[in-house]
Amino acid sequence: MRPALATRIAAVTGMLAVILGAFGAHGLKEVLAQNQTATIWEKAVFYHFIHAVMLFVLAERKTLHRVAWWSFLLGILIFSGSLYALAVTDLRWLGAITPIGGVSFIVGWVSLAVCAGTSRET
Repeated sequence: MRPALATRIAAVTGMLAVILGAFGAHGLKEVLAQNQTATIWEKAVFYHFIHAVMLFVLAERKTLHRVAWWSFLLGILIFSGSLYALAVTDLRWLGAITPIGGVSFIVGWVSLAVCAGTSRET
């Protein structure tokens, strides 16, 4: 993947975190209150935002750590995505999908730890 594309995807992902955070606080306020899932939405936004920033940081490095970058993106989609869906629909079985995204986040962080100090692309 070209660095410019990775940066653009990271920027869009960060933008979506802001939009979804605001949408949850304002547009979905009643639905989340009715479902008692506002904290679930907030958790999804929190992890989404942290990892969107990491996507950007990794995209801007001289060498892209591909395993970490893709793991973080997949984690956002699965972890935060399943929590967003759970919060809106109140379908609790969606919570069973969330740990897969959590594992993806962990893989990304472990990849960064293992590759620390190397100049090779991963």
